[in-house]
Amino acid sequence: MTPPSEETPLIPQCSSSISSSEAGALHVLLPPRGPGPPQCLTFSFGDLSAEELCVHAAKASGILPVYSSLFALTTEDLSCWFPPSHIFSVEDAGTQVLLYRLRFRFPNWFGQEKSHRFGLRKDLGSAVVDLPVLEHLFAQHRSDLVSGRLPVGLGLKEQGECLSLAVLDLARMALEQAQRPAELLKTVSYKACLPPGLRALIEGLSFVTRKRIRRTAFQPFGDFPEILDISIKQAPRVGPAGEHRLVTITRTDNHILVARTDALPVQEAEFPGLLQALSFVALVDGYFRLTTDSQHYFCKEVAPPRLLEEVAERCHGPITLDFAIDKLKTGGSIPGSYVLRRSPKDFDSFLLTVCVQTPLGPDYKGCLIRRDPTQTFSLVGLCRPYNSLRELLAACWDGGLHVDGVALNLTSCCVPRPKEKSNLIVIRRGCGLSSSSPVGPQFHCQLSQMTFQKIPANSLEWHENLGHGSFTKIYRGCLHEAVDGEARKTEVLLKVIDAKHRNCMESFLEAASLMSQVSYQHLVLLHGVCMAGDSTMVQEFVPLGAIDTYLRKRGHLVAASWKLQVIKQLAYALNYLEDKGLPHGNVSARKVLLAREGADGSPPFIKLSDPGVSPSVLSLEMLTDRIPWVAPECLQEARTLGLEADKWGFGATAWEVFSGVTMPVSTLDPAQKLQFYTGRQQLPAPKWTELALLIQDCMDYEPGRRPSFRAVIRDLNSLITSDYELLSDSTPGALAPPDGLWSGAQLYAWQDPTIFEERHLKYISQLGKGNFGTVELCRYDPLGDNTGALVAVKQLQHSGPDQQRDFQREIQILKAMHSDFIVKYRGVSYGPGRQSLRLVMEYLPSGCLRDFLQRHRARLDAGRLLLYASQICKGMEYLGSRRCVHRDLAARNILVENEAHVKIADFGLAKLLPLDKDYYSDVWSFGVVLYELFTYSDKSCSPSAEFLRMMGCELDVPALCRLLELLTEGQRLPAPPACPGEVHELMKLCWASSPQDRPPFSVLGPQLDALWNKS
Repeated sequence: MTPPSEETPLIPQCSSSISSSEAGALHVLLPPRGPGPPQCLTFSFGDLSAEELCVHAAKASGILPVYSSLFALTTEDLSCWFPPSHIFSVEDAGTQVLLYRLRFRFPNWFGQEKSHRFGLRKDLGSAVVDLPVLEHLFAQHRSDLVSGRLPVGLGLKEQGECLSLAVLDLARMALEQAQRPAELLKTVSYKACLPPGLRALIEGLSFVTRKRIRRTAFQPFGDFPEILDISIKQAPRVGPAGEHRLVTITRTDNHILVARTDALPVQEAEFPGLLQALSFVALVDGYFRLTTDSQHYFCKEVAPPRLLEEVAERCHGPITLDFAIDKLKTGGSIPGSYVLRRSPKDFDSFLLTVCVQTPLGPDYKGCLIRRDPTQTFSLVGLCRPYNSLRELLAACWDGGLHVDGVALNLTSCCVPRPKEKSNLIVIRRGCGLSSSSPVGPQFHCQLSQMTFQKIPANSLEWHENLGHGSFTKIYRGCLHEAVDGEARKTEVLLKVIDAKHRNCMESFLEAASLMSQVSYQHLVLLHGVCMAGDSTMVQEFVPLGAIDTYLRKRGHLVAASWKLQVIKQLAYALNYLEDKGLPHGNVSARKVLLAREGADGSPPFIKLSDPGVSPSVLSLEMLTDRIPWVAPECLQEARTLGLEADKWGFGATAWEVFSGVTMPVSTLDPAQKLQFYTGRQQLPAPKWTELALLIQDCMDYEPGRRPSFRAVIRDLNSLITSDYELLSDSTPGALAPPDGLWSGAQLYAWQDPTIFEERHLKYISQLGKGNFGTVELCRYDPLGDNTGALVAVKQLQHSGPDQQRDFQREIQILKAMHSDFIVKYRGVSYGPGRQSLRLVMEYLPSGCLRDFLQRHRARLDAGRLLLYASQICKGMEYLGSRRCVHRDLAARNILVENEAHVKIADFGLAKLLPLDKDYYSDVWSFGVVLYELFTYSDKSCSPSAEFLRMMGCELDVPALCRLLELLTEGQRLPAPPACPGEVHELMKLCWASSPQDRPPFSVLGPQLDALWNKS
């Protein structure tokens, strides 16, 4: 064989030859696993979805179903990726050439200590990818390198690296072909393993064209679990550019993605066409399923067809057997309960895992369901194939199936739940599990202890009575406060528990406790509770009142588009509570307050009020009075109020808002109301079909079948077309406004969302004050109508040049941090002429850990203290990974989001370390934080008090010198009372005299997790 010339590429450009020789066909190219052309799959007729083509490619590549979601199809030049729902019509076009490539990647995804797939225990997690995926990824990267698709510099360092890779590549080929390297080089030139640019350089061309790569710094928008909503609309253009599309991404905190065009920030990302917009949405959609919820999709236009099939059939994805059995166990191991799931190893199979009762206890049997080429379903033990999974399962409900001599009687399906953790979810280092994860401890589902601000009676001013609630009398009033010697007056709403309902006092205060631990712009702010006399809940005053009253006043003048915005904002608020694992329990139109009416393109703005007395403590008569807003299961099992109850209440509220009339069921007598539920009746369906289906899904009598609020928000989006015209409207002739349907942010879309105008920061209260600065609770309210978000604002006491420089350094450090256990950066606010600067952060309502420990010592056990310690350790480990040393770690600088979540704050003394330096002072400080935790920050045994006792009466020696002597002698803080011995041992390790002997946070973290699991 003649040796190839120097310019002969190792991989022939076969795609062009395909395009020229085989017209009217669709080709899917797989990256070559060695020398020679890439493998090609050819399809010559029919309509095929991108997902179907990916399945064919996965089978040809040996990719298992578990890993197939990492792959997608793209054009030859990688300019456009196709969503899994995209349809290719082979007959309607000429030759199409596509590449099957790995699209979804994770940093540090090789190894258990880095990114990994979720396991029921940490030691049961699995790798993100397996060997066939790694082989495919290697071939993909190699193809990109030698074809020039991957840009490579031509500096001496890059040349050396590329030549080294070429040697390794040749060695690999020689090994695979069982040849000596010298024999291989007779047919393959080493230059064929190099990028084209380097080949040309070696061949001595007279010039080399270098493409300059422009590097652009991006501000991270957020992590995938924070994404709440994605929508696509047509760009407001005319003429040839009319196909442009705008994509809006909304986070859970209602922040919207900002893109920049012509140096001006806009609130949407613009794409030249629908396909490009769908490609981008499919990317975000896929990452959300890989990291957060494997069963969710943000819009139907990009939803994988196999996922839609799973949703329709109540089927899980390709989860492994251990997760299926764990789900059955979590459901109580009820005989006949079953899990339907896709096979993790075969694209054409499903697995049925059923719980059966044996003399030795529950057991779990498995059955294989095959999908035949004729699209029928077969199961060994059944006499014939069936046209659908649902038909096949129905045949098993009456004991028509026997496995291992045991008759299987199916009774109930364990359906997939939102954010369910399984082997389909990739856990990334530094990113913890979502707080509402169905796997693992549930910290937020119940508020067993009460936390709220106590307000003295003499600070309240009572005004007129505004009516009655179910258990309260309601007044308008004023709250008087003194801040830095200056009197402040705030208009408030006063809810006083009726004396005849004092038996509901505990539940009333629990509602106040719930509202005091949340902070969201669509939830009413609770100032606190006055305990003098009859307990009074003190809330912000929302001037326009309840939405049901407003709608009755306005009648048919209110357009359906306006109502749709109201309902979507309510879904935002309930999604926030769902993510926190907090059921509201009393969702109805009377609890939805109108803060802004909306006019001239400005949308309405609502706030969800407190739940009041929980259904879990009400008698059957009181619950019956709440029909149809109260969920049916609350009447049967009132003491197990769950998140699903809010979805039923949301459906009833949506019906109420869109109808604008009195709820018909509410006028029935108690017996008829109960009959409405026992007969599983539904409210009259609206003429708007899509809305009727949404309400029906929310008001499903099976709680497990109700959609998550993320899914509700997605379905609300589907009620609107891309140009914002309603598909149907309960108000004749009413169309949606051209702008402002989603949120009020469009009114100031030109602003950078991280720049907070000082004049719009409305002071609410002082959160803290130190030697260098103050932190205040403010509402950022650019619309001037009390609809802004709550934020914590830090400003300096003294603003000299040195202090300003240190403050700016603190801001830059915090801005770069993105961890669940570090307080979130929101932005900055400049004073006139930028002579002063404020740092704007997220507001955490429970204050600093030191004060929290002192206030709530009686109910914080060792397990909760270890949870705090573990979270602080994870935050410090993340700081270390970013080369940041805090230098002021203490309980006073840890903020409490709620009773189960703390975050590290106050980076005023933090600094970044060079790569050749390491940190140990933070580990010492962490040991002191452990001491503070287990002494509950008791001043009588604080670290300073203990060391003063150790020093005794030796006043002639400076205190600092004496302290250093004591430490040199090996003196350390004693073990706190009731502190576990293992925790005190960790403290002593942190206080090792030699910095190198102190354990890093990566070592402390697993030890604390183990102690917490034991507790």
